[in-house]
Amino acid sequence: MKPHLDVKVKPGVSAPDAPYWENAIGDKSGTDVVLDRDVARLLARYALPVIVTRAYAPSGQAWSNEEIASGLDRVYRLVLMEDREIPPQLIRDISLVPTIEYARIGAVGHTELPHPEVAEMSVSTDARSREAIYLEEAQEYSRGDPSIIVAVLDTGVWLHHPEFAGQLIQGRDFVDILDGAGAFFGDYLDADDDPTDAVGHGTHVTGIVAGAGKAMPRGVVPRCRILPVRVLGALKQGDKKVGAGLIDNINVAIKWAVDQGARVINMSLGVRHTGGGLPHQDVVDYARRKGVTIIAAAGNDGQQALYYPGALPHVIAVGAVDGTGAVAPFSTFGPQVSFVAPGTNIYSTYLDDDYAYSTGTSHATPFVTGVAALLASHAKEKYGARLSDAQIKHVLKSSADRVDGAFKHPKAGFGRINALDAVKLLEHRLTDRPRKAA
Repeated sequence: MKPHLDVKVKPGVSAPDAPYWENAIGDKSGTDVVLDRDVARLLARYALPVIVTRAYAPSGQAWSNEEIASGLDRVYRLVLMEDREIPPQLIRDISLVPTIEYARIGAVGHTELPHPEVAEMSVSTDARSREAIYLEEAQEYSRGDPSIIVAVLDTGVWLHHPEFAGQLIQGRDFVDILDGAGAFFGDYLDADDDPTDAVGHGTHVTGIVAGAGKAMPRGVVPRCRILPVRVLGALKQGDKKVGAGLIDNINVAIKWAVDQGARVINMSLGVRHTGGGLPHQDVVDYARRKGVTIIAAAGNDGQQALYYPGALPHVIAVGAVDGTGAVAPFSTFGPQVSFVAPGTNIYSTYLDDDYAYSTGTSHATPFVTGVAALLASHAKEKYGARLSDAQIKHVLKSSADRVDGAFKHPKAGFGRINALDAVKLLEHRLTDRPRKAA
C-alpha cells in the first residue's frame, strides 16, 4: 500500500462514486475523479497526484442504513501515485476545507506483543486461570453455539492447530505495510485470504477463546466458530516483538468482520491516540449499530493511559489480574477499564501445533470475549433469543465480582469476570422476562 490519506466529507455533500481501494489496486478505472475542487487544488499545490478510492466497501449492493448512519459511505482513501511523504501541512489545509469533516494520514499503529514461553505441559496446566472465572461450572450451561461467530483480530492464527479442528471459518489478512523490509518479518505486504500467524500472539489468544481442550485447558467457547482476521504484522525493536498495522486497514478489518456475521470481536491490541480524531471511532459505531460486541485489551504499561479501541465508549476494555486475583502491576488502568480477568502465565495454543505460556492484558481479553460469546450462545440455544450488545454488557457488569465496595474500581472496572454468575443471571433474566430478552 502506497502512502495515502483518508478524507471524510461532511453529510449532505455531493461526492463522486469511486471504487473500493482493494479493487483499485489491480484496476485503476474510475479512480481519476475529483473528490472536491478545493482538495484537488491543494493536492496540485503540493504536487501530489493521487487516485481516489473508497475506504470501505458496502456490505451489500448498496450502502445500508447502518453504514450511512456511521458515515462509512463518506470516507475516501486518496492513494499517492508516488512513494512520497505526505506533508502534515497538507492535512491541516484539507481539514479546513468547508466540505471536509476530517483528513488523516494513513498511519501505522504499534502495539507491544507479549512473548510466549513455549512449554510442554498437560491438559491440567494453568487450570487456575479457568477456575478463577468458574469456567467449568459455566460450561455446564453451554460450551458455545456454532451459529455464534467470534472474530479474532490479531497477528493471525496457526490455522492447522489440532485445538481448532473444524472451528475456523475462512478468514482474511489485512496487513499491507509499505517499506517494511529489514524491520518486519513474515508477511507484511499484499492483503489476501491467508491469515496465518507468524508470531503466535493471535494463536495464543484464539486458544483461550475456543481451544478444544485436547492438550490444554478447554477454551471458553470451544463450540463457537472462529473468524481469524490478521491485522498486525510483526517487527523487532531491540529484544521486543511489536505488532504493527495500518490503522485504516484495521478499521476495514473491523467492518469486514461485522459484515461476515461476527457477534463478538476480540482485539487483544491497542494504540495510543496520536491526534486527528479517535482511532477506529467510525467502525466501532458501525459495529454498535449492528449489535456486535467489541472487547479489547486495556494495555500493559501499568499507568493510567488510553489505548484504542479499548478507550472508546462502546468497547469493553479488559485489564489483567494475577494468580492471586489482584490487579496485575502492568495492567493499564483508568475509567475506560470495564473488567479484569486472568492475565498472567496463561497456557494456550501456539505456532507449529505447539503450546505456550503468555502474560498480558492481551490474554485477559479473550476470557471476557469468551464469556460474552457464551452468553450469546446460551440465549440462542435454550431460548432462541438474540442478545443485544447492551444486554451482554449489562449481564457482564451485573455479575462481575467487585474488588471492593465501590461500584466501579479505577483499576478493575466493574470487577473480575465471573462466567458462572453471568450465565446464571442470564438464565434468571431470560426465564423471568423472555420477551424482553428476545
